[in-house]
Amino acid sequence: MNEITPQGVDRRSVLRAAGVAGAGLGLGAVLAAPASAAVAAPPPRQGRTMIGVPFERRRTVRVGVIGLGNRGGSMLDLFLAIDGVRIVALCDPVREKAARAARKVTDAGQPAPALYTRGEHDYEKLCARGDLDFVYVVTPWESHFEMAKSALLNGKHVGVECPLAMELGHLWALVDLSERTRRHCMQLENVCYGKNEMRVLRMAHQGLFGELLHSAGAYIHDLRELMFSPTYYEGPWRRRWHTRLKGDLYPNHGFGPAANYLDVNRGDRALRISTFGSPSLGLAAYREENIPPGDPSWRESYVGADMSISLVQTTKGRVIRLEHNVSNPHPYSRLNILAGTKGVFEDFPPRIYLEPEMDDHTWGDFGDYARWDHWLWQEHSNPPGGHGGMDYIMVYRLMQCMKLGLVPDFDVYDGATWSAPVPLSHASIKAKGVPQEIPDFTRGLWEKERDGVDSQKPEE
Repeated sequence: MNEITPQGVDRRSVLRAAGVAGAGLGLGAVLAAPASAAVAAPPPRQGRTMIGVPFERRRTVRVGVIGLGNRGGSMLDLFLAIDGVRIVALCDPVREKAARAARKVTDAGQPAPALYTRGEHDYEKLCARGDLDFVYVVTPWESHFEMAKSALLNGKHVGVECPLAMELGHLWALVDLSERTRRHCMQLENVCYGKNEMRVLRMAHQGLFGELLHSAGAYIHDLRELMFSPTYYEGPWRRRWHTRLKGDLYPNHGFGPAANYLDVNRGDRALRISTFGSPSLGLAAYREENIPPGDPSWRESYVGADMSISLVQTTKGRVIRLEHNVSNPHPYSRLNILAGTKGVFEDFPPRIYLEPEMDDHTWGDFGDYARWDHWLWQEHSNPPGGHGGMDYIMVYRLMQCMKLGLVPDFDVYDGATWSAPVPLSHASIKAKGVPQEIPDFTRGLWEKERDGVDSQKPEE
């Protein structure tokens, strides 16, 4: 049987512990952080670490999806494209979206999934089902924590779209819940599975860049038209985060790959972050030119920095630069930079310079290094799905790990680390750039080197 039941977990005590963590380390506490952030000791561990813990082997992975908008609807196609995956249940308060998604499932030859469409909390019934192995959360950011918590408390592994959660207390609570319930809680960071990112990662681990020094990642994506669209998002939730926080609202696409390159949580640790933000002008300027008077958005005041620039320092003294800008005209970029003592890679467009084979101080052709492609990209050279195929590679690999009973490529500690800049960058900007300490979510286990996305091809 595939049914999962958490062992030795007292639901009431878990809820109480999560509440204590959230009360002690929530967004309000971050906003009130002193100008000089001290190194805080991690709260006591409530369970056993999830580092190195494999999934239970299973022939079929039974999946429930919460959120069926643009992202959830498109990702559903990828789950359906993988053998040994069954979509059992779907949840969205907009019944038409759930019904449309259900038709995709039946058109793929699977039984009709159960639908949960009765209000904002019907996901709790989905999570309580006894015939689910994995819950996929694809909803507005503010709901990620509660939905992931519900999945874990009901004995399900859970994958969450970026960010994992928006508050430090919630990040700690998910770490503790994952450890106590013995279920994985993962940030489904698709960019970590990008073809270029995975090639650079393998090259870095083979020493082609020498001793690694610094990296950079970003989410620079002009979203003004989409954020003011009445139909693209389900309501104005994403735009309204720009009325609440000043910092990096979406650090994961840049931080995830950079952390992988530098083995963060796998031999190195992200220690602290310092963030500076530009004035917040872009969204208001776009509204002035494009949105008619009387639109509800005219009641909004935007405080989020148009451009936030963060510097993260690691225990080994390395530096990661993170940038976020969705409010100004700019071609899409994730920066994706890695440099060491023997050379450097920079993306958008991809280019490379390595010694000793290059000595004329001009960029080389990154295409010449295709032999370093990850085995997943060698096997799936033309994958389906969006974002150049990285979405499919991510889903395929996750489902493979679950079917074969493998350790996942990344875990709750990675997701918490990659999401921590959301509240901490805001606090740093409020404190005029004063560094904010990044918690050690591994509680000291970051020092041990271990595998991650640079995985070995499994024997099936």
